[in-house]
This record gives sequence, structure tokens and C-alpha cells, in this order.
Amino acid sequence: MAVQPATTNTNANPEDGLVQREPKNKSWVKKFLIVLAIGLLVFFGFRYYSNHAKPQDAKAAESTKRDPNRRPATVSAVAAKKSDISVYLNAIGTVTPRSNVVIRTRIDGQLMRVLFNEGQYVKQGDLLAEIDPRPYQVQLAQAQGQLAKDQALLKNAQLDLERYKTLLDQDSAPEQQVATQNSVVSQYKGTIQTDQSQIDNARLQLTYARITAPISGRVGLRQVDAGNIVHQSDANGILSISEVKPITVVFSTPQDNLAAVLAPLRKGVKLPVEVYGRDQKNKLAQGFLQSADNQIDTTTGTVKLKAQFANEDESLFPNQFVNVRVLLGVNKDVTVIPNAAIQRGSQGTFVYQVQGDQRVTVKPIKVIVTEGEFSSVEGGVSVGDLLVTSGADKLREGAKVQLGKENAGGGDSRAGKRRGGRSDARGEGHPQAGAGNDRQKRSAGQ
Repeated sequence: MAVQPATTNTNANPEDGLVQREPKNKSWVKKFLIVLAIGLLVFFGFRYYSNHAKPQDAKAAESTKRDPNRRPATVSAVAAKKSDISVYLNAIGTVTPRSNVVIRTRIDGQLMRVLFNEGQYVKQGDLLAEIDPRPYQVQLAQAQGQLAKDQALLKNAQLDLERYKTLLDQDSAPEQQVATQNSVVSQYKGTIQTDQSQIDNARLQLTYARITAPISGRVGLRQVDAGNIVHQSDANGILSISEVKPITVVFSTPQDNLAAVLAPLRKGVKLPVEVYGRDQKNKLAQGFLQSADNQIDTTTGTVKLKAQFANEDESLFPNQFVNVRVLLGVNKDVTVIPNAAIQRGSQGTFVYQVQGDQRVTVKPIKVIVTEGEFSSVEGGVSVGDLLVTSGADKLREGAKVQLGKENAGGGDSRAGKRRGGRSDARGEGHPQAGAGNDRQKRSAGQ
């Protein structure tokens, strides 16, 4: 059987094969688009469900967190009470010696001896140093010799005057000669007075050679050693003496407080003054207000005051910076609350009062005097009102609260603590208390 070779149609169109395969490609594209559409639907459906399909109990839990009425805030509270509170004037002062003297030589010469120790306490009149006296001893001897010479000349002139007077009585000498001799006697008398003043000056210079203490006090560091030549024009002098027993403190106060300070001073009342260290806790000394300056500083609007202290224990040192408290008086039977209960916001100064239903209400107040941890106030607070002292950050009008364990034994347990520290005579709140309530201010202003 013969095999017939295949014949090829050379006249066939080459695009016929492509036309026959086209339906198969279209079917594959449709399947791909369908799968892609389903995937996109599943993806966006999942996103939508995740964002918008939270369960209702989750919403309720979130609402409970945001609503303070559903979840009471734990706070501490202290009851307002009636008490006495002191009115203090606070300032920063500088310790100054009652007297401060720089000892300088009054004559030029060599410093022969130094008779004091640095830091020693000396009394008025004690010998401190000696300057070489020999040049001034020589000047004294010269003045004394000149005096003796002039006294001899005066005596001789007086004898001649007596002779001329005798001759004049006998008409043996002219009257003019007697008058001339009388003038010579007067000249010698004047010369003797000059000589005597030279002697006194030389003796005075000799006393300046011995340097004594003009005041009683504490000696500072020695500025010149023995053997050096000292002069009157030396700027630093030889030493300084400061009177530190008693000692004074100078401080400034605003002119608005001047009336409260001067009224007792005019009556002779010595206002008590206390000074503290930089920490305002360590009491250094207690004294009294001595005087006030005679004019107000126009650049600062303040007036200088001076207080005096015995300083027997030497707790105050010259040029030391101290915190000063002047007791102006005591306010009797006023409403007193802790500084921690005072809040500040856009509506002013206020407190949160805990009512019987364990809800808080806002009470506006006015701070009169602040002393230590307590302040006397006026306004909507009465004695016995329970005031929030901690945990007021997120409180608002009508918020539900629960008292902490520290209030189980009584809300006014802290109110009986001893008061101490700073106070403000102008009726403003304590600066540290205000700084500690920054978050409470922002909450109250919302």
C-alpha cells in the first residue's frame, strides 16, 4: 500500500490559524477577572466589618470609662475648720553688720608689729598694730627745741622792754623805741604758740603710730604684713572689723505693705522677725524690726526695712542671703482649709466639696492669707465642709466620688497638724501650692 504524501495548501491565509485560537484566550481572561472581583469583595468586606461591626458590650464598656458618673473616682478629702492664722510678710534679705570699719593708717611709715589674729574678736581700744614711731619722735624733739629757743628770745625781749620803759620814765629813751620793743615781745609770744602747736601735732602723729580698734567686733583677714611700708592712700587698709553681735538684716518690701509695717513702728511696737535658710525650713535667728528707710525706690517700687538680731550663736554671717518673715498680726477665728484643696481655673479660685450623696460640687472661694500648708478663705466654704485634697484631676461638677482609706477615720485628720512655713500678707495663695495644681487648673477650665 502506497503512502500518499500530505499536500500543503499554499494558497491558505496564515491568519486563519489565529482566528481559530481566539475563543480559548477570551475564556481565560474572564475567569481571571471573576477571581479578582471576588478577592476584592472579600478584602473590602473584611475591612468594613473590622471598622464598623464592634459589639454593643464593647461600646458600653468604653462609655463607662468616659463617664465618671458610672465609675466613681477615688479622692481624699479634709474638712474645713475654724482656727487662728498668722499674717506674715515674706521677703529675701541680706545680712549686714551693725558696723563695718576698714582700718587704715593715718600716717606713712613702716608697719612694725601686727598684734591681732585673723578672725579674732576685739574690743574697742585694743591695740591692733604699730607703725615705726621714730621719725615722729624726732619731729617732736625738734618742735620742743624750737619752743625752748623762742621762749628764751621772748624772755630777753621782755627784759629789754622793762629797761626801755624805765628810761622812758627818766626821759632818756624815745617813746617810739618802747613801742617797737613791745611789738617784738608780742611777736615772740605768737612764735611760741606756733611752736606749741608743732609739738601737739608731733605728739598726735605719735598716737597714730599705735593703731587701736575703733569698735568691738570680729577682725577680718589681714591685708598687709609686718615690715611693709603703709600709706594713708592705701585702698585696702590694714584690716577690717565687723560688729556682728548684734547684727542686722536688710530686706525690701513692696510699697503696698508699707502702711501695715509703719503703723506698729510709730507706736513703738517691735514686730517679731524670723529668718530662715535657703530651704525655708531651718530657722536661723529671731529678732525684731528696727526701722524703715525714709524713701521708696522709684525703680522697683519697694522700700528697705532693717531688722536686728542678737546673733549670740553667730548663725548669721555678713552678706548672707536669708528668707525673712515679719509677723504683722494674727487673724482670729477664720475658716481654714488645706492648700491642696484649692483649685484654680478660668473661673477663678475654687474647691470641690463632697456632698452627702458622694457627688462633688464646685464652690468659689477667695484666699485671704496663706501660711504654710493652710489658707484662710472666704466665700462658699463653711466650717465642716468636706473638701477634696487629692484626686481632683478629672473631677467636674456633679461627678461621683468615693473617699479613700485615709478618710475612714475622719476627714479632718490632717487639719490638726502643726502649721509652719511661708505666708503671704497680700492674701494670695502659696506659690508652691499653685504650681502643684497645674493639671487641676486645666481640668477646672474645661
